[in-house]
Amino acid sequence: MDARAGKVKKPWNPGQFYLLLLCAPLAFFAVFFVWPVVRVVLRSVLEPTPGLTNYVRVLHDETFRHVLVATFGIAVVVTLVCLLIAYPLAYFISRQRGTFMIVTMGLILIPLWTSVVIRSYAWMILFQRNGLINQLLVGSGIIDEPVRILQTWTAVVIGMVHILLPFLVLPLINTMKSIDHTLLRAGRVLGAPPLTLFFRVYLPLTRSGAAAGVALVFITALGFYVTPALLGGAKGTMTAVLIEQQASTYLDWPLASTLATILMAATILVYIVYNATIGGQQRQPAQ
Repeated sequence: MDARAGKVKKPWNPGQFYLLLLCAPLAFFAVFFVWPVVRVVLRSVLEPTPGLTNYVRVLHDETFRHVLVATFGIAVVVTLVCLLIAYPLAYFISRQRGTFMIVTMGLILIPLWTSVVIRSYAWMILFQRNGLINQLLVGSGIIDEPVRILQTWTAVVIGMVHILLPFLVLPLINTMKSIDHTLLRAGRVLGAPPLTLFFRVYLPLTRSGAAAGVALVFITALGFYVTPALLGGAKGTMTAVLIEQQASTYLDWPLASTLATILMAATILVYIVYNATIGGQQRQPAQ
């Protein structure tokens, strides 16, 4: 009797096959993302001496505190400006149809195909003392001599809003296009005024898209580097710029790691708050 005849063939388990396929990307993720992040966190508490010395230094240094507060302040301002511009713009685009809808969506998406560095340099040219904006202001008689725009917080905010605006417009358009407008028509039939329809019906229906866009813009603005470095200079120093200075100029890697860990913790906190409020409500089944 053949010994192999008594063997029972194990059924094929697709789960093992999928797990095997995941090994390579998981290993890549662990080596090139998880491990560097862990090293940054460990370096912030282990060098030059074990403990929280670096964090105490950051919190007690007025310059570091000012940069951290300025980073959060600029992120809040940029997010609010983006929201004020994106909401009516998204509403206008969501109401369009046909070719005009395609054109307007293209105008929103095309800037995303251009490098952030190139767009920031373009704003540098516009904001120069003899740039186009100052020439228009002087030529129109609004001002007598060129004003300083470059290397100010105003330039940083304008540049960041221009770059981050699509990330708030697109979620809003997606949410607004999915709204059942028969609800608004029903409200008008029942005699509700426009402001009541907006605040009681339309605004709550768009809250999820607005919240997702606001969270995305705010988190991205916290870690912005290129635009503040080019448009703000020393005046527009944000945490990401300060991290680069500490690492490349002063070679103070423990302090740079501390600042990076604080920024990462703030980003995680923002995500947790969003997920616990708006994100949790989106996953709740309809009653």
